[in-house]
Amino acid sequence: MDVLHYQPAHELLAQLEAGTLSSEKLVTELLARIREHNPVVNAIVTLDEARVLEQARKADQKRASGAAVGPLHGLPLTIKDTWEVAGMTCTAGASALRDHKPERHADVVQRLEDAGAIILGKTNVPVYATDLQSYNKLFGVTNNPYNPAHTPGGSSGGAAAALAAGMTPLEVGSDLAGSIRIPAHFCGVFGHKPSRSLVSFRGHIPGPPGTQSQPDLAEGGPLARNAKDLELLLKVIAGPKPVDSRCWQLEMAPSRLKTLKQARVGLWLEDSLCPVEQELTDGYRALGKQLADKGALVSEAKHPLLNLEHTLPAYFNLLGSLLSTSLKPAQRRQLKWIARLEKWLTFFGPMTPFIGEYGRGANQPAYQWMAMSEAREKMRAEIETLFQEVDVLLTPITPTAAIRHDHSNPVFKRRITVAGQPRAYMDQFCWIAFATLLGLPATSVPIGRTSEGLPFNVQVIGAPGMDLTTIGFARLLEEAGLAGFEIPNGF
Repeated sequence: MDVLHYQPAHELLAQLEAGTLSSEKLVTELLARIREHNPVVNAIVTLDEARVLEQARKADQKRASGAAVGPLHGLPLTIKDTWEVAGMTCTAGASALRDHKPERHADVVQRLEDAGAIILGKTNVPVYATDLQSYNKLFGVTNNPYNPAHTPGGSSGGAAAALAAGMTPLEVGSDLAGSIRIPAHFCGVFGHKPSRSLVSFRGHIPGPPGTQSQPDLAEGGPLARNAKDLELLLKVIAGPKPVDSRCWQLEMAPSRLKTLKQARVGLWLEDSLCPVEQELTDGYRALGKQLADKGALVSEAKHPLLNLEHTLPAYFNLLGSLLSTSLKPAQRRQLKWIARLEKWLTFFGPMTPFIGEYGRGANQPAYQWMAMSEAREKMRAEIETLFQEVDVLLTPITPTAAIRHDHSNPVFKRRITVAGQPRAYMDQFCWIAFATLLGLPATSVPIGRTSEGLPFNVQVIGAPGMDLTTIGFARLLEEAGLAGFEIPNGF
């Protein structure tokens, strides 16, 4: 992987520091790469070549002058088209925002620029980041670099596809319903959903432009082609909002693990409510055996909350409540009927378990939301007992590898196929729900390929605040040859 556009970000930064590579050359190479491959992949949707080249020249001049530079100085990277970059269009895939050019950076973007990074361009998303596939009327469909007939996932689908295609060394996505972990899984790259509120969401769309509050369940996080870069980027973007930095500073707990022999690994790989393709389950089982062979303590994780029956109701309820803010009254009424008729709707086709809670959440009064949120907090406290027994929990991410493009409407009638049987499209939310609901760090790590050549990842979940442990475990897997990014054929 010695080609410039596939070199790790930390190695590119070392070359920039040593003076053997200039930022201008790196930007020029990546722009050429984008021109070559983006027409087919369609991952990058906004690009200002003249501005980026000028910033690269200035970065080179600053470094040459001997001035102090940040940890990402002169490194170009792309960013999901939900983060506001001053002077650059931010659409969140919505036609209504085609002309939205913010005057102020999102907090995440400001941290990137303060660290010396250069925003190369924006990557594609579904409309308002609300689908597991990345397509919209403004920019069209993003394709999976491993097979263009398949989606790269969503909502950070353009981000993962751009990484896999070698068009950027790093990306910043966001994750409410697996929107970092699923695209990373579908595209065979690394992605990390941080612990609750570790990364400021101000300047992210949705909510509406100008929103100041941190939304429930949603987190911003890094994507990369290796675990070391994932940690590098997380340490740049994590931290308090500027106003909050007056009273607290970030100090992430270091990884508990220095070697795989130290690791206590729990496996939660199957649940009758959401079956997973046998090929993926076999891959996860094989990983567990390989870890045991290397000295890790591997066991089937046991805990009352490791059951989708316990976590899905609260997750779908709180998700419905959050997303209801963008729904019209008629849409809320429709969801109310879906909730009321949930048990009868199964006669018309497969339904994701407890999806009726989404409709109830979209229509519930505040006091019911408070009760559900308190139930969630009790679960978050209870899960600490699991992580007294294991350092990391390994689970699937979705029931399948990357699905084929399916833009049919209405969305609830879409289907996926698992073990030859039709399953509900929303089943793809089930395995990511646990970490999202409880605000746990979750790292999506590429560990294999299917018989069709599609990559698949495992989800590495840790205790609240132990982000460096899950990323550190991913790095140990990589160093042991048990995980890692593989270049798609033709790239």
